[in-house]
Amino acid sequence: MRPTTKRAYALAGVDINLADKVKKAIGRQARTTFRSEVIGSEFFGSMFQLKGYREPVLVSSTDGVGTKLRIASLLGKNDTVGMDIVNHCVNDILCCGAEPLFFLDYIAMGKLVPEQIETIISGIVLACREVGCSLIGGETAEMPGIYSQGNYDLVGFIVGVVEKKNILDNSSIAPNDVILGLPSSGLHTNGYSLVRQVFGVDADSSRLNRLYPELGKSLGEELLQVHRCYYPQIKPVLQLIKGIAHITGGGFVGNVPRILPEGVAAHIEKRSWDIPPIFKLIQKKGDIKEAEMYQVFNMGIGITIVCSPRRVGKIISILPQAKVIGKIIKRKGEERVIID
Repeated sequence: MRPTTKRAYALAGVDINLADKVKKAIGRQARTTFRSEVIGSEFFGSMFQLKGYREPVLVSSTDGVGTKLRIASLLGKNDTVGMDIVNHCVNDILCCGAEPLFFLDYIAMGKLVPEQIETIISGIVLACREVGCSLIGGETAEMPGIYSQGNYDLVGFIVGVVEKKNILDNSSIAPNDVILGLPSSGLHTNGYSLVRQVFGVDADSSRLNRLYPELGKSLGEELLQVHRCYYPQIKPVLQLIKGIAHITGGGFVGNVPRILPEGVAAHIEKRSWDIPPIFKLIQKKGDIKEAEMYQVFNMGIGITIVCSPRRVGKIISILPQAKVIGKIIKRKGEERVIID
């Protein structure tokens, strides 16, 4: 049989040989993250031997970077979004008290661009190394006709573990408990569709290069600030914490209630921390109501911690960046989060 299949597929927009080369390059980077528990990653499924736990509970999560990818693509800087997706997923499972074990990625684009993919992977690898997480597998898809030139999608999948007795089940959260906030590094990975509209980025990408004195950098540099990972900071105080909420899409209103038991609400004091300039700029330029800002963006707080009042001093001594931003109160109406 004549070897016509590969050529025909290439003419249809999919280059199998190039894909194989890209996957081999990814494999070389990924192996630098392997923990001792990784058995193999060359099969149809990757294997990880779980050991050292009495009653291990696996914790999984998946998420995407969203339209922040559009900013990265327009600026030709794709390593930071690789870090974003790992850090986002690590933070999500941290809310259960879990240690990250292994990570898988999914990258899809219309036509494979090896340099772009390797840059994305370099960011993923760097973030995985920083938290001791193995990049154990993934998928790189070439999908002509689905993605336009220069655009791509990036999704991450993570599995972590926590001893059953150490799960943060949030059931002990009660009135008078204290809410601490840890600062974000910017927008993290949420609200970018609104931001692109506010600044007219899709109509004129050069606006990303505009320098804003209040930011001390260009708009594009600010928007590509890496989503902060909180696991290394919070790990030493996990035993002192009742609950953790990752402030992502939906802001305070959408995320804090996810850890609140029935009968309680969260009272957030918005004047207890300084709102970073980027959020003030977005609100002013887009003429956005304050209530919507707190429902879309993190407003400078990337994660909230709930603890008993007697634990506050100890936690802040270990996490000096943490600030008291509110308290748990008895719920009186429909609202689960009151911001004033």
